Amino acid sequence: QVQLVESGGGLVQAGGSLRLSCTVSGGTISTFVIGWLRQAPGKQREFVAGIGRSGRDTYSGDSVKGRFSISRDNAKNTVTLQMNSLEPEDTAVYYCAATTRSYASSRDYDYNYWGQGTQVTVSS
Repeated sequence: QVQLVESGGGLVQAGGSLRLSCTVSGGTISTFVIGWLRQAPGKQREFVAGIGRSGRDTYSGDSVKGRFSISRDNAKNTVTLQMNSLEPEDTAVYYCAATTRSYASSRDYDYNYWGQGTQVTVSS
């Protein structure tokens, strides 16, 4: 069975950086478009960033453009989300998700597989 595992979350001060990783097992990551989505307390799940199967195409939500970047290393079955200039508003559980669609959907129900999430907390 395909499994996704996130890592790299933690506590960071505003203005700092974190690097999240998503590792896929039980399948080949290059067959999936990968998205990062987050959910803060009391809010709906929000699309953060996505990356195409080859890594050529990337997408990001408006709230993180210029601060977050996504990349992938298919040889290592890994997708990375680099988060810079973090703000308290970025505090959320971050989920890695995989879809067989040909694009990174902003709708959570379009994703086939989900990780368990990793907590990111940004202090003022």
